[in-house]
Amino acid sequence: MTNNEMKLKDYGPHPFAVDLNQAAIKNVNYRTTLWTGDHFQVTLMAIPPNGGDIGMEIHHGNDQFIYLVEGVGHVQMGKDREKLTIDKDITPGEAIIIPDNTWHNVINVGDQVMKCYSIYSPVKHEHGVTESTKEEAIIQEGELEGSDE
Repeated sequence: MTNNEMKLKDYGPHPFAVDLNQAAIKNVNYRTTLWTGDHFQVTLMAIPPNGGDIGMEIHHGNDQFIYLVEGVGHVQMGKDREKLTIDKDITPGEAIIIPDNTWHNVINVGDQVMKCYSIYSPVKHEHGVTESTKEEAIIQEGELEGSDE
C-alpha cells in the first residue's frame, strides 16, 4: 500500500512501516495520531499559516521530538516560561527536541500550512485521536484533564 492509498489513522500497537514525511504532507488535521504503542507515540500535525501555533505549553512526564516536513516555523522553549533559552526559526528537515518539563511553542511564520510529525515518549494522547483544529484539541484535552482517568 502506498501512502496515497493509506488511511491516516492510528495503526498502533501493530508493526507498521510508513514514509513519515509523506504521511505528514497528506495530513490535513491539526493532530492525527498515526501510531500509539506502549512506550511512544507518533502524531502528525498541520499548523495553520500566518501565526498558527501549538500554544505555549509544558509536558510533565513526556519527552517530545518534532520534525518539520513543510513550511517555515519558529520555536521558543526553555525551563522557565519567562526566560526562554531557545528562540529560533526552523525549516524543513530540522527537528525540535523538547525534554520533559520544558516550556515550548512552535509557531507557523510562513504563509502555507506547516506540516510536521511528532514523537512522544511515553504516550501523550489517547489512541486514535484526530483533532481537526487547535480549538478542538484544547476542548478534548480539557475534557481529559477534568476526567477521573
